[in-house]
Amino acid sequence: MPTKSLIGAIVAIVVVTALALSLSLLMPQKPAEPTKTEEMQKIGIGERIKLPEPRYESETSVEEALARRRSIRAYSGDNLTREEVSQLLWAAQGITAPWGGRTAPSAGALYPLELYVVVGDVEGIDKGVYRYSPEEHELEKVRDGDIRTELADAALGQECVRDAAIALVFAAVYERTTVKYKERGIQYVHLEAGHAAQNVYLQAVSLDLGTVTIGAFVDSEVKKIMNIGEQEDPLYIMPVGRRG
Repeated sequence: MPTKSLIGAIVAIVVVTALALSLSLLMPQKPAEPTKTEEMQKIGIGERIKLPEPRYESETSVEEALARRRSIRAYSGDNLTREEVSQLLWAAQGITAPWGGRTAPSAGALYPLELYVVVGDVEGIDKGVYRYSPEEHELEKVRDGDIRTELADAALGQECVRDAAIALVFAAVYERTTVKYKERGIQYVHLEAGHAAQNVYLQAVSLDLGTVTIGAFVDSEVKKIMNIGEQEDPLYIMPVGRRG
């Protein structure tokens, strides 16, 4: 038969174990770190990402940005930051007036452009295609995955589209402008796309990034790859990356 001292030791171990278990249940538990798959699932199709607030000052003057502006097709392959993506999108189509005025002029303030960003290598943003919402300064996901190679193929094999960290894609809903200006409105839409693209060029200089405007692509393929609206017509692709 077990001795009294052995029985006492067994009882003590049981009591201590039970007490430790009780305390562990009462202590706040640190949540498990999400896996990469779980992180990717957080932003699904149609979900939105709030972008960082754009800055309104820099050390680069307008004159310097104009003098340094060049078309850059070679990129280092390094990631962009969320702040840089935010700044580029704001420069292209950001809101600058309480009534909705934007960084680029628009005939009749009708704003026919839709702006998308194809995300490849951006810190804190999953790969995919996103629509930019100027009013909320947010991104809405419209497609999962890295489509840069597909987009480059649709752009007649231009490697800069594949190699850039992101690609901005400008599309137009012509009816927003032609409903007022008829056929002449088509010209106004094209002028507006040029205004917005130049803003991206100058902002890229300020951020020490490189970009180039691309108009050579198969429209129907770009629309299919990017899953953009039926009434939208792609006008420009602007790959953006760190200078190679």
